[in-house]
Amino acid sequence: MQNIIDTHIHVWDLEQVDYPWLKGSTSILNRTYELDELESARLAAGITGGILVQAANSLEETAWMVKTAQKHRWIGGVVGWLPLQDPQATARIIDTAYRPGMLLKGVRHLIHDEADPNWLLQDTVLESLGLLASHDIPYDLVGILPAHIETALKVAAKWPKLRMIFDHLNQPPMAKQDKRWEVLMKEAAGHDRFYAKISGLGTAAGKGTGWTAGDLEPCIEFALHHFGVDRCCCGGDWPVSLLAGTYEKTWTAYRTVIAKYLTPKDQEKILYRNATQFYAV
Repeated sequence: MQNIIDTHIHVWDLEQVDYPWLKGSTSILNRTYELDELESARLAAGITGGILVQAANSLEETAWMVKTAQKHRWIGGVVGWLPLQDPQATARIIDTAYRPGMLLKGVRHLIHDEADPNWLLQDTVLESLGLLASHDIPYDLVGILPAHIETALKVAAKWPKLRMIFDHLNQPPMAKQDKRWEVLMKEAAGHDRFYAKISGLGTAAGKGTGWTAGDLEPCIEFALHHFGVDRCCCGGDWPVSLLAGTYEKTWTAYRTVIAKYLTPKDQEKILYRNATQFYAV
């Protein structure tokens, strides 16, 4: 059986953690999603491993994700949250919680919810990102604007050893033309510490559940071509992806397009080996 790691899974419990972005939402996302609910779909999709990714800027949610991961052996790691605006607190948590063999493998902040797309360029945040670089802890970039890519490029200039990955390919403009995304992502691909996460493309297509693998193909081909087979991985983005169809549909589309362009050996890199190396699982 082929090993496949889903590098982008969310879980949330509205009774345990505060999720400000869900308040007032009338979508299917505004309820608790526990990992057991994904089990039959992930088996049907052939997923053998997973990474939980933060969905709230709080230590409480990170702790809850770690507890969840401990109960499910197929989860290899957690991308948690750190108080990046407080470098001293960030340093203390890194020293105690981000040790080899522990479940915390990466860091993310919901920068797309911040009013300022340059949020990562605050002096205190940059200092904390430097700590991540010195400990070789990767950072997940959840950008949605070309300005977020520009910010990431400035972070890379400050901390060239920091490994960063563009979640959801930084929201490619699939429904409209926007050359800035293409130009900036090509520039980012020229830095060997930037990685691309093929995820969230069903929702980015802007067609509800009516998208096809062909709709996603140009973005996937772009990532494979510019970032290369050693710096791409895949994520299902459950349960957010349910807004655009089933979990199985998402993974079938990704695997179909990737198989069109890559040999079985390189497919294994995209679906498994790159994830194990990036997140040290």
